[in-house]
Amino acid sequence: MSYRALEEHFRRIARLEHLDAIASWDEAAMMPAGGGEARAEALATLKTLIHAETSSPKVGEWLARAEAEQGQLDSWQRANLREVKSGYVRATAVPPELVEAAALANSKSEQAWRKLRPQNDWQSFQPLLTEVVRLQREVAAALADRLGLGPYDALLDGYEPGGRTAHIAPLFAELSAALPDLIARTMERQARAPAVSLAGTFPVEAQRQLGLALMKQLGFDFEHGRLDTSHHPFCGGVPQDVRITTRYDESDVLSALLGVLHETGHAKYEQHRPAAYVDQPVGRARSMSLHESQSLLLEMQVCRSREFAQFLAPRLAQSFPEVPGGAEAVFSTENLARVLTRVRPDYIRVEADELTYPCHIVLRFEIERALIAGKLEVKDIPELWDSEMQRLLGLSTAGDYEDGCMQDVHWPAGLFGYFPTYTLGAMTAAQLFQAARRALPGLGSAIASGDLSGLDGWLDEHVWSQGCLLETPELVRSATGAPLGTGAFLSHLRRRYLGED
Repeated sequence: MSYRALEEHFRRIARLEHLDAIASWDEAAMMPAGGGEARAEALATLKTLIHAETSSPKVGEWLARAEAEQGQLDSWQRANLREVKSGYVRATAVPPELVEAAALANSKSEQAWRKLRPQNDWQSFQPLLTEVVRLQREVAAALADRLGLGPYDALLDGYEPGGRTAHIAPLFAELSAALPDLIARTMERQARAPAVSLAGTFPVEAQRQLGLALMKQLGFDFEHGRLDTSHHPFCGGVPQDVRITTRYDESDVLSALLGVLHETGHAKYEQHRPAAYVDQPVGRARSMSLHESQSLLLEMQVCRSREFAQFLAPRLAQSFPEVPGGAEAVFSTENLARVLTRVRPDYIRVEADELTYPCHIVLRFEIERALIAGKLEVKDIPELWDSEMQRLLGLSTAGDYEDGCMQDVHWPAGLFGYFPTYTLGAMTAAQLFQAARRALPGLGSAIASGDLSGLDGWLDEHVWSQGCLLETPELVRSATGAPLGTGAFLSHLRRRYLGED
């Protein structure tokens, strides 16, 4: 049976992808700097091999025969066939030599970025990013020709299958219209009841131990995962071996902690993917917006809530008893809730509050669309970045590349089309959490006690266990009863920050 041959073939590909995932995690978290060139070449070769297996003529032959056998397949197998075909079409659209060249350029650029960003050295980084963009334009053109899409949408489709600029841009426009007033009113309201800053020195090991304890409390499986450090927090690995990272700052206790909680949301999605199909395309996470929805649901909807502040406050006080101002006062539930929801424009996307965060995404969305379209060149990014940051958030990044256009790993790593999924994920998280609250009347009390078992069960039923059985719009509608929109997200923001129902 041709379908069975496809399953076995993609089982072998999954094992290669396993090695790619762990080697990539090691490159970011453990590899010595001197190993960079050899690792870049090794990863480029491995990615080329995976591409060759995915685009093999045998896959095309099996697909053609398996599609004629669909009457013998169950719903999961038919969905798997759909996902195999989608991947095959994308893989055969891009020549192997371009796959290898892009992978090599991405690895070299990302490794250089880790060194050059702290040095604020845009001039040395610019030629490397220019090469990445040149190759991504070629990839986009090849995909666009095969898929019948615009070049940017062809890249976006790789992270958000079915996602299109024509659908996303109006949603982002709705947010852009509503957010300035929300931000201004919230900052005015918070100025009348300021929070006591969490100042002091917070030893890294104490931060790490608290993060580990919270991961365990919130359902991370340490038999199949671990926590490490890297330049940029991320979740990697495979479902059987999930690797998450954070970065520590001894003067900021919440930065690393919230990074851990965010990545734990990603990790729990990975650890609960459907076991029977974990080595098949249908067993993968549905889309990056769904992935981001799980990290943002945990970090923003749950862990920045007043209920969770009630759970977290005494644990912070116990971990850091010497905090200036007294742990009991600084880490009171009320003060911690204010700190966790404090709104203020910031240069750094990953440090941004949930009200200003979409502004960071709109900026990147517009810049990368222009880059891929050839309407903007890499050398002109800093000037446009500065002008848009001033327009959106009232902040200037002139001359500050480290906290400006060099702050994210995505473009150095060739991940164009990824950024929109963050705000799509925030919208999805709000809509899912709204539905979960309706289904679980005692959810607020459970969060206050640190018990997410009910919420996890609901998410497992409606999201985690579904893999790619349903396409993203269908999954969101099935779980929440409505298509994705801005309504739940804006309602959540108004309720949390302005006290409006």
